[in-house]
Amino acid sequence: MSAPHSTSNASRDQTGMLGLREMSAALERWQTDPGSTSHADLAATFGRVISTSGLGGGHLHLDASPLTEVELRAGSLLDEGAETAGLRTYELSFGDRALATLQLDAPPAAVFSVDECARGLEIVIGSTWSRARAGQATDELAALDTATRGIAGVLDLDRVLQLITDRVRELAHAQYAALGIVDQDFGIERFITSGISRADREKIGPTPHGHGLLGVIAHETHPVRVHDIAVDTRRYGFPQNHPAMHSLLGVPIGAKGRSIGRLYLTNKLPHGDFTADDERLVEMFALHAGIAIENARLHEQVQRLAIVEERERIGRDLHDGIIQSIYAVGLSLEDVPDLMTDEPDVARARVERAIDSLDQSIRDIRNFIFGLRPELLEQAGLVGGLAALADEFRVNSMVDIDLETADASATDLPPDLIGQLLSIAREALSNIARHSKATRGSVQVETDQYDVKLIITDNGVGFDPARPRGLGHQGLVNMRDRASSVGGRLDVQSGSGSGTRIIVEVPRRETPAGVTDRGEE
Repeated sequence: MSAPHSTSNASRDQTGMLGLREMSAALERWQTDPGSTSHADLAATFGRVISTSGLGGGHLHLDASPLTEVELRAGSLLDEGAETAGLRTYELSFGDRALATLQLDAPPAAVFSVDECARGLEIVIGSTWSRARAGQATDELAALDTATRGIAGVLDLDRVLQLITDRVRELAHAQYAALGIVDQDFGIERFITSGISRADREKIGPTPHGHGLLGVIAHETHPVRVHDIAVDTRRYGFPQNHPAMHSLLGVPIGAKGRSIGRLYLTNKLPHGDFTADDERLVEMFALHAGIAIENARLHEQVQRLAIVEERERIGRDLHDGIIQSIYAVGLSLEDVPDLMTDEPDVARARVERAIDSLDQSIRDIRNFIFGLRPELLEQAGLVGGLAALADEFRVNSMVDIDLETADASATDLPPDLIGQLLSIAREALSNIARHSKATRGSVQVETDQYDVKLIITDNGVGFDPARPRGLGHQGLVNMRDRASSVGGRLDVQSGSGSGTRIIVEVPRRETPAGVTDRGEE
């Protein structure tokens, strides 16, 4: 209170009779259900406090969020603008928070009860505001927790940005909200809105460039509150079809010590300006929003890297054999036009061989596409995937393949291990079809509680594994890399005229540090 107050024990006793308890109860009813009935009850109670204090009249204007604003008049101050000789004005507060303005008409005989009445009303209003603020803080923290939990597990960046914008509008009770992602020059590169329909958003036109208040806020490192955008000298103006906006709160979003964007909220609901409490709440939310945006960005980068790696792998697999075979067919056909005149039989044989080679390449491509299909992992793990590969291989080649899985118990293998083993098997079968000239082959799986062994054999012409391979022949290198990626090894046994035997041995699961692959210390 701005006016001093000193009271005697008698006046303290009198204060207890002023009806302040009834005032407190009436004020609580007004906050719970602000309406004509509760307002009339509160006004009558305020009038009794004034008359019981021996005062001529009183005027109370309470305006302190989260309390509902109310104005009360009693006695000689019933008429707005009334003036009396004994008028005294008080600023009622709770700590450093201003709550209400109080005017009391004090006749000379009641001078000692004026300060006592003001002090009593300050205690009542302060207590009511404190309870309301505590309840609001609890609700805000619960809402903040719900909002941050809602965006924490989302990794799609566009969805994260929209969720943040929607949730902050709910938290701050704003009619509209927007999130602007800024570039290095503080220009707005992405602008997400909430509270406006997509059709109305399209009518407004292009994304804002960051002029006017948006540009001012983009350069600030602290929150900005504006009473009315429409009359602010820093405004740039709204485009046609833009909704009316007045009160504004802008809060920066940061991550890893740098600015990444801004939250903009307009039109505080139900009315009025955004408060310091709104600013504090949105600042806390902005901290979590910055982390969520950064996580989503990192996830996007990881996904892009994974796509690049997969493209490189597919390109490497296609280049080894399939593309080389097609390229060789092209070379073999280059001089066919000349041979058709001079040596038609040779030309005919070249074309027939080219057709055979292209047919084989088509079968290889079908096998490759089949190997990319996720159904292989879903049919029955490793055994089901190998069975599907063997069936496809029999259809597309003249080689009879036996599948032996009687010694396999592979139902609990991790998906990445199954995927690499199936890819190795696909590569090995493709090599048999292209290079081995085999008539028979086999795929065998053996497992124990520690390891999985995949053995692929053929009765073809064989080759020298120690002989350096050309740049276009990366099949063995790819298979070794795949085996190594899951902690295994690949062994190739072959010789001229003795066929080929490929053995892949991998642990069933990742081996913990400090433990051997047999589980011994």
